[in-house]
Formats: sequence, structure tokens, C-alpha cells
Amino acid sequence: MAGSALPVVAGVGGSKPERLAEERPRIGVLALQGAFREHLRMLAELGAPAREVRVPGDLEGLEGLVIPGGESTTMGLLMETGGLLAPLREFVVKHPVLGTCAGLIMLARETVDGEQPLLGVMDVTVRRNAFGRQNRSFEGSVELSLNPDSCEGFHGIFIRAPWVERAGPDVEVIARLDDRIVGVRQDRMIGVAFHPELGHDTRLHAYFLESVAAVRR
Repeated sequence: MAGSALPVVAGVGGSKPERLAEERPRIGVLALQGAFREHLRMLAELGAPAREVRVPGDLEGLEGLVIPGGESTTMGLLMETGGLLAPLREFVVKHPVLGTCAGLIMLARETVDGEQPLLGVMDVTVRRNAFGRQNRSFEGSVELSLNPDSCEGFHGIFIRAPWVERAGPDVEVIARLDDRIVGVRQDRMIGVAFHPELGHDTRLHAYFLESVAAVRR
């Protein structure tokens, strides 16, 4: 399944090429700092070229959003000074969103190690830099369950990664590394502690695009 695009991304029912642009999901990637280019590349590989989001007006017309990894404190301050916090908060509670690493932190209701601007829309408590600083970065096999009846391995790349210390009753755990929660889902929001965009496995991004398509349907 790794590296394969979902049918909805490439066009439905043998659509004519001229219709593909209309059927592609309108995705944005927050591009304030961090690994946003890698997300843009992976989405393009799946047939869903995305728009960089830097100011509130860039959210207009989008159907889904990716919040990339990076430095969460800096990202939060840039959102705040750029007037993006409120528009982003309103957007992500209504549309599918994928947050990776710092993106997971930004979605969280709270962190346990210091204060920073947060979107605060997902009922989880996150510990920043839980696995250690930059020199403690590592790769490992994650137990990923995107569907209730399946659990598969996923190659996780962890860079100054957080983990989820508390998940509320409406939050579904979708990924674990050993006994640590490293992936959660609530409503239309998905947050993972690792960097799928830095690898070659497109399953998470394809699943996110399918969730956008499902909302459209």
C-alpha cells in the first residue's frame, strides 16, 4: 500500500483529463517554517498539488490543511503575530487537518512543559521533546491503525518528537511506539508525533486526502 495513491485523488470513474483539476482536493500546507516543502512534495506525488498558507486569506476555498513539523513555539508565535491563530482555529474544527510533530503540538489543548500559543482544538495533552533533543532523533517501527480492523507497521521518523500523555474520551489512539501514544484522531483531525513526509510511505497522506474526499461527498 505504501506509495500508492487513492483512486479519489487521481479522478473518479475514468473522468476526462480536463475534469481532474476540478476534482482534485483543495489542500493547504501551513508554510510559516518547518518541513512544509516535504509535505507539498508528497501531496503532489499523490496528485493533489497544495497551496502554501502564510496569511489568513490563503485559507479561503481550502478543503483540508496540513500543519507540518518544525519548532512549535516559533510556529505559535508566528501564527499569533500574523493574525492566523483565530482563522486557523476556526478552519481546523470544520475541515480535515493533518498535524505532524509540531503540528500535533499546535492542535493540542495543552502541553505539560511550558506555555506557548496553541490552537487548542484536540482534547489531548502533549509533552514536547518527549523523546529527547535533536541529537536523540531516531527512526522506529510504529503500530499504525487507520482502520478499526487493521494494525500495520509504519516507519516513523522522530525528530525532537512529542508524545501524547493524555487523550480525552472522544480521541482515538491510532499510533503507538512501544507503550507511547504517537498518533491520535478526533473528528476530522489527525495528529502524529513523527514525520511521514520525510519518508516514502504515503499511507497517512493518502488517508488524509480520502478524508477530505469523504467530507466533499
